[in-house]
Amino acid sequence: MYRGTSSSFVVELMNPTVFLTGCAQGIGRHLSQVFYEKGYHVVATDVAPMPHTTDWDPARCLTEHLDVTHPTDWERVMDLALEKFGALDVLVNNAGVIVPGFAESLTVRDIDVQIAVNLSGVLYGSRLAAQVMARQGSGHLINVASLAGVAPIHGLAVYSATKAAVRHFTLAIAYELRQRGVAVSVICPDLVDTAMLTQQLPHPAAALTFSGNRVLTVEDVERAVFERALERKELEILVPRSRGLLGKVGNFFPELGQRLTASLVKKGLRKQEEMRA
Repeated sequence: MYRGTSSSFVVELMNPTVFLTGCAQGIGRHLSQVFYEKGYHVVATDVAPMPHTTDWDPARCLTEHLDVTHPTDWERVMDLALEKFGALDVLVNNAGVIVPGFAESLTVRDIDVQIAVNLSGVLYGSRLAAQVMARQGSGHLINVASLAGVAPIHGLAVYSATKAAVRHFTLAIAYELRQRGVAVSVICPDLVDTAMLTQQLPHPAAALTFSGNRVLTVEDVERAVFERALERKELEILVPRSRGLLGKVGNFFPELGQRLTASLVKKGLRKQEEMRA
């Protein structure tokens, strides 16, 4: 279905269709623009306005309000996409929310909204995409999780739990869908320079998130999507690999992970202070 090189990604199909969630800002905004520029038919969705799509060719795009927490909304927009473009080649489940804070400070709504958007939304979209792509005998499902789903992150416990569930769900359905000709990838990035970073910056509870050597860019995630997922068909994509592997070690040896946490938190607090200055 797809062909590329290490430096570029070339679409073989004539105007394949990609469906993305969370396109109003950050990773989703950037990816939707890149997919459009690469010649895809783009279904861009969000609960917020997407002004970057106003200059797009209406024949090649569908921009829709989609609340990923409502299964009927998913069905409505998926029907519109299939009616307009006839097929679904790629789904990128990207929409997500985060509420920093230690467990005792979280409200019930803080818990519910993260589970609804980060987990239920992904499951609803993946279910529909699996049905469509299995019938087609082709397609690629890409779920955006997080390194917080590879190793538990204190101060972001609910967010971490939802992303771990997304990762496990994606790895589980990969075998099911591979038998039907459908590729599956889960992308687990470290902290990315988006509005979600800004949201976490004032919160000491989120210090561990800031303990990496560098903050990722949306272009880093773009390369993960096009070069590692669509081109190489990698199943699990850790960005960066080094920190992802460190997270796996900490997850495999929880006591060791707990010992490492204190020094990483100190590093993260210093980074937060520097970024706020």
